[in-house]
Amino acid sequence: MTSLADLRVIDAATLFAGPSAAMMLGDFGADVIKIEHPRRGDPSRGHGASVDGVGLWWKTLARNKRAAAVDLSHPDGQAILRRLAERSDVLIENFRPGTLERWNLAPEDLLELNPRLIVARMTGFGQFGPMAKQPGFGTLAEAMSGFAAMTGQPDGPPTLPPLALADGIAGLAMSYAIMVALRAREQSGRGQVIDLAIIEPILGILGPQMTAYKALGVVPRRTGNRSSSNAPRNTYRTRDGRWLAISTSAQPVAERVVTLVGRPDLVEQPWFASGAGRVQHVDELDEAVASWIAERDADEVIARFEEAQAAIAPIYDVSDIAEDPQYAALETFVERPDEELGSVTLQNVLFRLSDTPGEVRWPGRRLGRDTDEVLAELDYTGEAIAALRERGVIA
Repeated sequence: MTSLADLRVIDAATLFAGPSAAMMLGDFGADVIKIEHPRRGDPSRGHGASVDGVGLWWKTLARNKRAAAVDLSHPDGQAILRRLAERSDVLIENFRPGTLERWNLAPEDLLELNPRLIVARMTGFGQFGPMAKQPGFGTLAEAMSGFAAMTGQPDGPPTLPPLALADGIAGLAMSYAIMVALRAREQSGRGQVIDLAIIEPILGILGPQMTAYKALGVVPRRTGNRSSSNAPRNTYRTRDGRWLAISTSAQPVAERVVTLVGRPDLVEQPWFASGAGRVQHVDELDEAVASWIAERDADEVIARFEEAQAAIAPIYDVSDIAEDPQYAALETFVERPDEELGSVTLQNVLFRLSDTPGEVRWPGRRLGRDTDEVLAELDYTGEAIAALRERGVIA
C-alpha cells in the first residue's frame, strides 16, 4: 500500500520546481501524468549529463510519471487537458500568469468542470504584482532572496549555488502546499488554487533575516564557511590533504571540541557561553581547531572527534558518496531498469514510512511513451488518437 495511490496528478510544469513537486507525489504512489509539448518536450530533458543523447537529469525528475505529449496551445490539446482535469485531483503548472487563461484553461473554468481539483500554480514571482509576468527562474530567486549576497568569502563576490537550489526548495514547498490543500478538501469537499512564487520559499531557509533587519537593522554579510551564529564552524584541512567540516551549534559540542584540541581554558571565558560570544572570537577558535587538525590525518581526526562525541564529517564528492556505508545502509540510491539505457541509478525517496513506504518504480520515460494509454483512459478511440497525432496535437 502506498499513501497517495488514489490520487491522479497532472504535471504540466517544466524544468525543475513544479516537476520536482510532482515527482515527490509520484514517489508515494500518485498516478502522475507528465504533459510535454509533442515536439519540444520538457527542457529538462536536455539539462546536464547524458548518455547517447538521453538526459540523466530527466531520468530522476520524471521518475514514476507517465509521459504524455500534448500541445496545450492547440484547441484539441486544450480539450484533452479539460477532460483530464475532470478526472484528476491535482494540476501543477508553471506557465506565465495569463497563459492558462489565454488557452481557455483558467483555474476557475477547470474548477467548474471539477470542483475538487487542486490547481497548483508555480511561477517565479507569483500571480500578481509588478513582476508577475516577467520570466522567473530559480537563479533570480537565489539573487533576490539574499542568498547570493550572504554566500561566498567576505572579500569575494556574491555567490550563486551550482545547482537548482531555489527550485528544489520551491518543489518541496509546493508538495507540502498540495498536501495541505488535499487535507482541506477532505473537510470541505472543494478544491482550490495554490499560488506559489519561487522567490518566497527560499527566504524561509535563510533564517529570520527580515525579523533581525526590522528589529536591529542587521544586514547579513558573507562569512565564507564560517557561521554568523556560532563558532567554531568551518572546513579544515588535515595533514593528509583531506577536508573536514565541523559544527558547534550546541554549546556542549563546542565545549568538547575546544577541549579535544587542547584549549579547555577557552571554555572558562565568559564569551564562550553563547554562540554569539564565540563568533566574536572566531579567529582564535579557528586557529586552535585548524592547527590541531592540520597536524593529524583525517582518519585520526574523525576517530578522536567521534570518541569525544563532537560533530564532524568529511567533505565528500559524489565518488565518496557512492562508497559511503551510511548511505548504503539507508538504501539512499537504487538501480532501476530503463527502456532507453538498460538501467540507471537514482536517488531513493526522501524519507521512510513504516506502513506506507514510497518507491522509485521507473525512471523518466521517452517523450510520448504513454500518450495513447492516457487518452484511451479518457475515452478517446484509436481513430481519434490517430487523427490527433496526424495533426501534430500529440506525440
